[in-house]
Amino acid sequence: MSKIKSIQAIQVLDSRGYPTVACKVATEEHSAISMVPSGASTGSKEALELRDNNNEYCGKGVSKAVDNVNSKIKNAITGMDCSQQFKIDDILIELDGTTTKSELGANSILAVSIAVMKLAAKTKHIELFQYVNDLFNINFSSEIQMSLPVPMLNIINGGEHANNNIDIQEFMIVPNGAESFSESIRWSVEIYQALKTNLKALNYPTTVGDEGGFAPNLNSNQEALDHIMRAIEDVTLKPGVDVGIALDCAASEFYSDGMYKLRAEEKSYSSEEFTSYLTSLVKSYPILSIEDGMDENDLKGWKFLTKELGQKCQLVGDDLFVTNVNELKEGIQNNAANSILIKFNQVGTIKETFETFLLAKNNNIKTIISHRSGETEDTTISDISVGLCAEQIKTGAPARSDRTSKYNRLLFIESENLSLDYANKIFN
Repeated sequence: MSKIKSIQAIQVLDSRGYPTVACKVATEEHSAISMVPSGASTGSKEALELRDNNNEYCGKGVSKAVDNVNSKIKNAITGMDCSQQFKIDDILIELDGTTTKSELGANSILAVSIAVMKLAAKTKHIELFQYVNDLFNINFSSEIQMSLPVPMLNIINGGEHANNNIDIQEFMIVPNGAESFSESIRWSVEIYQALKTNLKALNYPTTVGDEGGFAPNLNSNQEALDHIMRAIEDVTLKPGVDVGIALDCAASEFYSDGMYKLRAEEKSYSSEEFTSYLTSLVKSYPILSIEDGMDENDLKGWKFLTKELGQKCQLVGDDLFVTNVNELKEGIQNNAANSILIKFNQVGTIKETFETFLLAKNNNIKTIISHRSGETEDTTISDISVGLCAEQIKTGAPARSDRTSKYNRLLFIESENLSLDYANKIFN
């Protein structure tokens, strides 16, 4: 047995300069550290972060969550075997006692859950992605293989991720035509730099948003797509063949009074009209994936969108599903979306994250492991994407170390595990 000897949490900073919870868990011989991400555009049914809401750190401090780790959680699991991930997660869930993790805070619970998983991998002297694979397969009597995911790189930011006038939150490139993960990253960097050159030539600012993508004021969403198309072509790659485009509409952010209101274009749409708008974009551009194309509570709109575009495009539920088994079950029953974004801080523990992933896999729902807009240098999601054989990973632009650390981790995994497949056939 590898008994947990000590647990310590502290406040550290995320990529937006706000505090988040970091946790160090140790046995007699090993230790592991986790850092929890934080979202800006959040679903209403997400597990809740615990913030101090006082005068320190603009009210964003997490000292209460840190104290919960260093007292209640520490007392509950010290002495347990760190390999008992699901048992420990169950104790954390029961200790909190709420459906939203609001008593202890999802940030405190997740910090411990991740650190325990990383510690167990160390005690077994195996890589984290291998331990993730073993943990999933053993607990769910599964036989999933490991692979490297296709990256989705956010290169133009809008919505809640940037201070500009673009309504669609993320414009991403998907280098699915590459033959390897490393080639996909090289292509993405070249496209990103070509886009920067083109924006500068047009006197657009090349400052970046929360996730590293450029954040210029543009006249329309189509203009953003046109700039991306040109950048792909400028590096002698073929849009729709070598590289596709993905959108995160984050439609809940501009949905009110039953209408989808695009400020930049001064237009409002009903659910059916906004579906037609997205359909026109898919017809005009090589768009492979649309995330949160409808408001999280617009189930009628989601069903209509899936009926119209579900055979032509990946339709991803983020705010719709919030990595929650029950929300995903409802989506499956209602034929709403055909893909899910997996964010472990939406639900709060590794066990619950894996349970949602399993349900998706068993129902042919495509999976995308995702970062948050407030990130850290923690690269756990990279190992999870490989260990769970997720089809895709979404972790920002090829810029800012909070984003590139995830890509760099995957590059190391690829270089040291040449037998791993690259999931580039997902859209082919």
